[in-house]
Amino acid sequence: MKEPIITMNGLMLTESEAMTVRVAVESFSMSLHHEGLGDDEVGESLTKAYMMNIDRIRTKMYNKD
Repeated sequence: MKEPIITMNGLMLTESEAMTVRVAVESFSMSLHHEGLGDDEVGESLTKAYMMNIDRIRTKMYNKD
């Protein structure tokens, strides 16, 4: 798998740094899926919002175009 090209503050991450970001996003996603951020309204709302953003990030990270 080729790592995504990620730029932060105008600086392109190395392949190893991009891999670290990709793994961190996936790990956070798994944590949200299994544990969430609480059973109250705020926790559920935050979990849903984070998951929506993770889906958008995944679309960009794994886009082959």
